[in-house]
Amino acid sequence: MADYSESLIKSLITKVKGYSRFSKAEVEKFCWMAVHEHKHGVLPSEYDIREIDEELYLELLREFKSNI
Repeated sequence: MADYSESLIKSLITKVKGYSRFSKAEVEKFCWMAVHEHKHGVLPSEYDIREIDEELYLELLREFKSNI
């Protein structure tokens, strides 16, 4: 398992909360968007199938859910 810096996770949490139309009910979607943007430099398009860092996504989701 990769070890992600606390500052990276915190910055991604801030990014998630800053998305327009952010909803706690769709936290999985918004965390995925943040990790996609982090890896590829752009938000995903509607049918974007590029891979993301799944371990980073899961860590972000875990941290985000533990802080709600």
